Amino acid sequence: MVPLFFQVLKPRLWTCPESSISLIHRPLPAKRAPPPPPALGPRAVCGACFCAAFEAEVLHTVVAGRLLPPGAVVAVGASGGKDSTVLAHVLQVLAPRLGISLRLVAVDEGIGGYRDAALAAVRRQAARWELPLTVVAYADLFGGWTMDAVARSTAGSGRSRACCTFCGVLRRRALEEGARLVGATHIVTGHNADDMAETVLMNFLRGDAARLARGGGLGSPGEGGALPRCRPLQLASQKEVVLYAHFRRLDYFSEECVYAPEAFRGHARHLLKLLEAARPSAVLDLVHSAERLALAPAARPPAPGACALLDGLNRGRPRLAIGKGRRGLDEAGPPRDGEPERAPAPEAVPAF
Repeated sequence: MVPLFFQVLKPRLWTCPESSISLIHRPLPAKRAPPPPPALGPRAVCGACFCAAFEAEVLHTVVAGRLLPPGAVVAVGASGGKDSTVLAHVLQVLAPRLGISLRLVAVDEGIGGYRDAALAAVRRQAARWELPLTVVAYADLFGGWTMDAVARSTAGSGRSRACCTFCGVLRRRALEEGARLVGATHIVTGHNADDMAETVLMNFLRGDAARLARGGGLGSPGEGGALPRCRPLQLASQKEVVLYAHFRRLDYFSEECVYAPEAFRGHARHLLKLLEAARPSAVLDLVHSAERLALAPAARPPAPGACALLDGLNRGRPRLAIGKGRRGLDEAGPPRDGEPERAPAPEAVPAF
């Protein structure tokens, strides 16, 4: 078992009845970031103590990183999966201590045979926890485009494996719109340490300097008018998240997206498992490496935004906005065989 961390706001003696572990919890300093919580090391603890330790670790991450100030209205990106379910539950437990209020925001990507069941799980969670839920749909936000429609559009262009690229960009924009709709001041997502390590590894393998340049911090401050975002579970492993959901008996949707098997992320995930088997610290090593990565401003190419992707889809050329070595939306390229000459393309649409 990985080390567990403890830190709470009120001092008290805590003894695990099954492992005979006793710890004295001390209050956080009034005007200073809390010190790193003491590690128990690889010792067995009971389910109740594990859950308390997990919640304390998330509390420490939020407080030490100053991610969610008191009074914040927090939009939780709720997908119905284990990560967002655990995040919403933990933040609900910690909300009185942090002085925050929660709103659930779910995104309907328009994936037939998959998203309806996931949204049903989100609605059950919202009813159980008595949290307000808002659902925003791709079709409403993006001119009728759904992920099924995007998949059909990209299937004949050799970019069918790029569905997750489209979905990631559009989902980020949809979550931003949903958060603004509910009056949120901050956005939180359920990315865990394994997710972040896979992303870092994937971006290195693809040579994606634009995304690598963003770094691997606990969130973004909200540049360009966007709402601040953070990832309170970024230092928690996927195994810890699954164990917490198991011990708390949380109801979540566990099926994989129908487009996931074709995604490049699957190769990065497989490689990461091999690395972790040889070096158990590989996941957190990659996460912390990304935190320290910095590129010069001139070496930071812009990542495609939702507007750029939608413009490429609407023009029937989805490859314009994605892919290595793209020339940009302002260069439509030579006509295909049998196509008439095209008029000069308009200026590129600025990305969100």
